[in-house]
This record gives sequence, C-alpha cells and structure tokens, in this order.
Amino acid sequence: MLRKWYEWECKLFYNINRYFDQKWLNAYFRSITHIGGATFSITAVMLAIWLLHDEWRDTAIASAIALALSHIPVAIMKKMYPRKRPYISLHNTKVTKNPLTDHSFPSGHTTATFSVVIPFLLYAPPLMIWLLPIACSVAVSRIYLGLHYPSDVLAGCMLGTLFGVASFSVIL
Repeated sequence: MLRKWYEWECKLFYNINRYFDQKWLNAYFRSITHIGGATFSITAVMLAIWLLHDEWRDTAIASAIALALSHIPVAIMKKMYPRKRPYISLHNTKVTKNPLTDHSFPSGHTTATFSVVIPFLLYAPPLMIWLLPIACSVAVSRIYLGLHYPSDVLAGCMLGTLFGVASFSVIL
C-alpha cells in the first residue's frame, strides 16, 4: 500500500514539476515561494502586529504565535523522518540553482504560510478570496521547484492550519 502511495505521489510530483521550463510559471513560483520563507513571514507578522489595531492586531499576534510554534514540530519531524528531497531521489527532476539540502518532510514554507494565513481567514472569512490562493500557490511552488513531494506540502498545510486554528482559538 505504501508503495502504491509513493508511486502515485511521484506521478503527481512529475505532473507539477514538468512545467518547470515555462517562463511565466517560473517567474510566478520563484517569486511566490519566498512568502513562506523566514524573512518574509516573520517580517509580515511583525509589521501586522505593529500596524494593526484591536482584533486585527490580536489576529496578527495569533499568526505570530502559530508561526513560531509550528516550526517546533517541523524541526523535530525533519530529524525523525530524514526524507531526501525529490531532486535528490527522483531522476529527471527539474530544480532551481542552489537547492535546499536539508530534509524534505514536512515543508517549512508551506507550514509557515498556512500558520500565518489561517488566523486571518478565521477572523475575516472574506479574505479567503485573496489569502487562500496565495497560501496554496506557495505550497504548489515547493513541488514545482523540485524541492518537496506532495505529502511534504500536505503535512505542512495540516501543521500550519492546526497551529493557526489553535493560536486563534486561544488569543481571540
């Protein structure tokens, strides 16, 4: 059963990664992936805390807490499940220059993005039109760029969502 799952996952990976040579997709995914990086995500929540007021500020605080706490299990899981990145394990993977060399599971960029976005979606559901496509684009970018398997991204989505919901529930 695990073998079938892995085969399906590799097939999905290749179906996304095969478009790597498309100029406009490259520009989009190489840019949007940085939203899940530490520099952008930490700066964004800190600016939100500083600039927003009342319940919006509390929501930004919930995002910051979710962002910080969600990376504890990410770090632990990367040590416990040292999965090689797809560009190392799979032949014919298209990948960016100077790719990441740490372990693949789970996706930290996806975790970060969902942990920051979910509290805002819970506070103001109409933001879903804008924020959910951004978060999903970051997740897909990790596969597109050859850095993560789909299950890495799914785990990151679930972790970020879990911590986003939990922190929002405690703060607001």
